Amino acid sequence: MRKYWVIYKANLMSNLQYITNIVANSIGYFMHVFIFIQVWNYVYNDTSNLIHGYNKSQMIWYVIITEIICCCVAGRSLVREICNEVRSGNVAYNINKPYSYIGYLLFNNLGKSTIRVVVLAFIGFSLGLLYLQTIPEITIIKGLIVLLACILAITINLLFLIFIGLLAFIMEDSNPLYWLYSKMILILGTLLPIEFFPEFLQPIITFSPIYAISYGPAKLFIEFDYNMAIITILSQIAYVLISLGLCKLVYMKGVKKLNVNGG
Repeated sequence: MRKYWVIYKANLMSNLQYITNIVANSIGYFMHVFIFIQVWNYVYNDTSNLIHGYNKSQMIWYVIITEIICCCVAGRSLVREICNEVRSGNVAYNINKPYSYIGYLLFNNLGKSTIRVVVLAFIGFSLGLLYLQTIPEITIIKGLIVLLACILAITINLLFLIFIGLLAFIMEDSNPLYWLYSKMILILGTLLPIEFFPEFLQPIITFSPIYAISYGPAKLFIEFDYNMAIITILSQIAYVLISLGLCKLVYMKGVKKLNVNGG
C-alpha cells in the first residue's frame, strides 16, 4: 500500500504546480452551478415551496455537491489515455511493474482529483453561500461521514472509468461508452435527485452506481440521516468491490490476450 501512497502523493504535488490551470479549467463547473442556481431560483418563486420534498436551498446544495463529485474526475482524458495505451501496446510495459496497473491508475488519478475537489469546493460553497447565505446544519461527526461518502463516491467513479477504458482490450475504442456513462450520471444522478423521476425508475436508480456516486453523498449533506448513512456507505463499499472486480477481470483478459499475441 505504501507504493500507492507514494504514487498518490507524487501526483498530488505535481498537480500543485499547475494550480492556475486547474482553476482555469473550473470555469465549466462555475457555469453549471451558476446556471442551475438561476433555474432553481426561478422554479422556487416562493422559498417555502417544496418539490418532491426538497426546498430551494436543498436543491441548490444538491447540485453543488454532485457537480463537485463528478467534475473533479477528468473522465474523458482518463478513458482516452487508457484507450491510447491499449491500442498502441504501451500498456504491455506496465505488466511487469512492481505495482498493479489498476492501482496505479486509481491512485494517480486520486492525486489529480484531490486538488480539483478543493478548488471546486471553494467555488461551489462560495456560490452557495453568496446566493443562500446558509449551509445545511451538520456536526463534525456527520461532516466526516459525508466526507467519507464523497471519497468513496469519487473512488467508485474512477474505477468505473478505468473499467470503461480497459474495455479497449475488447472493443478497441471505448470512448463511446464513456459518453453514455457520463450522460447517465449527469441526467440520473447529478442534476436531479431520485425522487424527481417516475416511480418505476426510482428503484433502478437506487440499486445502480448512480446512488453510490451522486445521490447518496449529496443527500447526506443536505439532509443527514444515520440510517441512510449506513445504507450509503455499505452500497459504496459493495460498488468499490464490484467495480474493482470488473477492472481486474477485463485487465486479466487483456494481459492474457497480449501474452498470446506476443505483446
